Amino acid sequence: MVDESVRVLTPDEAWKLLGAADFGRLALSVDGQPDIFPVNFHAIDGRILLRSGEGTKLSELAVNSRVAFETDGHTDADGWSVVAKGKARILVSFNEIEAADQLPLRPWIATMKYHYVEITVDSITARRFEFGPEPERYPV
Repeated sequence: MVDESVRVLTPDEAWKLLGAADFGRLALSVDGQPDIFPVNFHAIDGRILLRSGEGTKLSELAVNSRVAFETDGHTDADGWSVVAKGKARILVSFNEIEAADQLPLRPWIATMKYHYVEITVDSITARRFEFGPEPERYPV
């Protein structure tokens, strides 16, 4: 029996969904302890960029740059999820920061977020889910 309510999407479809979204979750792991942060972001050219203030995210990235990133969305009829994995780094060169400043990436809340983080994506997966009633446990 094929489950048609879940469809695996192509990498191109995943990037299209990622490019249309602006809120996601950054997952980090340091010393065997997972951590996850809600972030706004901008996806472009195989990369995900976000801004951060001083604190836990930057400290954890300095220890382990391998990250996972997730974003999702839904309508009344269906939903989708994109998971990207890669390596994160804090932008330090003037040219990179100047280019990042030109992107449509602004903090959502009134805080100082002077650091740009770039995730270079190694793998990306996505799924689309068709909503509907739960099937009967034991079909007749």
